[in-house]
Amino acid sequence: MSVHLLLSAGRGPQECAWALAELLHRLEADATRQDLETHRAQTVPGDRPGTYRSVLIRIAGDDAETFAASWTGTLCWQAPSPYRAGTGRKNWYVIARPCRLDTPRTTFTEADVDIVACRTGGPGGQHRNKASTAVRATHRPTGIVVVVDTERQLSLNRRIALRLLRQRIEHGNAAAEHAVTTARWRIHDELVRGNPTRTERPETPSQDPAPQVRTRRRRRQ
Repeated sequence: MSVHLLLSAGRGPQECAWALAELLHRLEADATRQDLETHRAQTVPGDRPGTYRSVLIRIAGDDAETFAASWTGTLCWQAPSPYRAGTGRKNWYVIARPCRLDTPRTTFTEADVDIVACRTGGPGGQHRNKASTAVRATHRPTGIVVVVDTERQLSLNRRIALRLLRQRIEHGNAAAEHAVTTARWRIHDELVRGNPTRTERPETPSQDPAPQVRTRRRRRQ
């Protein structure tokens, strides 16, 4: 099982691109601890080295969906800006949303088409009205139906019907791909500062007290 998660800094300042990189490292480490695999499918770098405006990451494993859900929403990286010492802001926000990378495509084959001859209608004389030269073609996987009666020969109408079905299916595939791409880009504009679903901070080294060493005084002889 695998899930694609898109992380985006939206239209935020350069600190948000830095925060995305920090959150990405934290996410990948968290996934490793839970025996999940991650792969950066697509990355858009930020203006600063090592930062990202967006990252599409693939998460694979038994609990990939549950893990992705725990990292979905508005993420907050809480730390002072590494670029502007004067700013008092410490909260930098990133949006994370599951998304589809590929869309299922419908492959057109003539074996999936049912063709039935039917009588033509309209002008053309008695022969045209009685002859079954029109074609009704049905693409079974999608349910698309076309009826062609423009030609007097059955074979020509059949050829036209198959061409029309192929064009409609290709158009449907292109429209589906466009819809997925549009939905993915819309995520970049969904980032809203505040009310994060998850807040992460830099790890601070433990301040363990120095071990106390006992010394024994030598007894005077």
